[in-house]
Amino acid sequence: MRGERFVSGNAIRLLKNGDAYFPALEAALDSASHEIFLETYIFEHDSAGVRIGEALTRAAKRGASVHLMIDGFGSRKLPEAFVETMENAGVHVLFFGQRTSPWTLRRSRLRRLHRKLAVIDGRIGFVGGINVIDDRNIPGIPIKGANIPPRFDYAVEIRGPLVSDIHRSVRNLWILRVWMHLRKPWKENFSPNNHEKPGNQVAAFLVRDNLRHRRNIELAYLRAIASAKREIIIANAYFFPGLSFRHALVDAASRGVRVVLLLQGKVEYLLLHYATRALYGKFLDSGIEIHEYHRSLMHAKVAVIDGFWTTVGSSNIDPFSLLLAREANVMVRDEPFAFELRDSLLDAIANDSSRLLPDSWARQPLTTRLMTWLSYGLVRFLTGMAGYGRDHEFR
Repeated sequence: MRGERFVSGNAIRLLKNGDAYFPALEAALDSASHEIFLETYIFEHDSAGVRIGEALTRAAKRGASVHLMIDGFGSRKLPEAFVETMENAGVHVLFFGQRTSPWTLRRSRLRRLHRKLAVIDGRIGFVGGINVIDDRNIPGIPIKGANIPPRFDYAVEIRGPLVSDIHRSVRNLWILRVWMHLRKPWKENFSPNNHEKPGNQVAAFLVRDNLRHRRNIELAYLRAIASAKREIIIANAYFFPGLSFRHALVDAASRGVRVVLLLQGKVEYLLLHYATRALYGKFLDSGIEIHEYHRSLMHAKVAVIDGFWTTVGSSNIDPFSLLLAREANVMVRDEPFAFELRDSLLDAIANDSSRLLPDSWARQPLTTRLMTWLSYGLVRFLTGMAGYGRDHEFR
């Protein structure tokens, strides 16, 4: 497998939650003069979706070539009228996969576009975990508004040579899906010139797909964990790692590395929630810290290792992200950037999370333990039936 291709000369800005992400994205869209690519799993028809949709529409009316790719399942509720309004303004819209439920054991139906990417004029890129949906539009909470705590999530804005790698990825996927949808052949010939180096940050862009990059993101994590000397902090919304990943974390803890997991505390997907908790006992016994985030829904997929290596992106550490979905992460080697992300995570751990202790965890009620292990067994069965077991260690 290929390693990361780190590129220097970048200016990378950390964006926490939609409150920072959507103004930055809208401003970049409004600056576009040639070309826009935007990929997202969820594009919701709410305040955030309307805001970004209108920015895309304005760009198309100015003459920019605007390409919006959204996942058919994640955005299955997006109104046709809203899509048609964008298309009538000149926005090219493609759905990735069918706009129906993928809940079947056939792998082809489970492969989704889960990455969240944007490239504007080949000079500004966005990578992260934030969908085009209002932070406070949370399932299960009927009342929306400013008093609802936002989802906990991150993205980055990138300027510099690395944007060329992101642009190449979104452009190639668009061309592929155009041919698959039997649309008109690609005729765009915009070639961005991105030789400027506006910063000094070193970073790599990694994707996960079902061709040449099946395990790139996971292997980048494993290499960084194996080289850790002091501290590993991982914040991940849906955490159900395979054996290799589990062993890497336990091995790191055994050699004296502080390993901290910030995981979802609220129940969003019942089966995965309890299946994940079946792994807690081994982690806690190994000295790994587990903190559950409770202030709101956690959607982050980030990590900081030794105050230097970081990753921000769309990839969870679970079978869906690591084996089937198209994902994208950026890895950054930069101490100031790592300090900023680490400080944000430690603040969430200290103020918005609760730590699980080995003794209290061992005294769980029998009913909770039974639910946990039944869920774990069922997730293992489903992943095996879907074919995960043939090429990975989710057991």
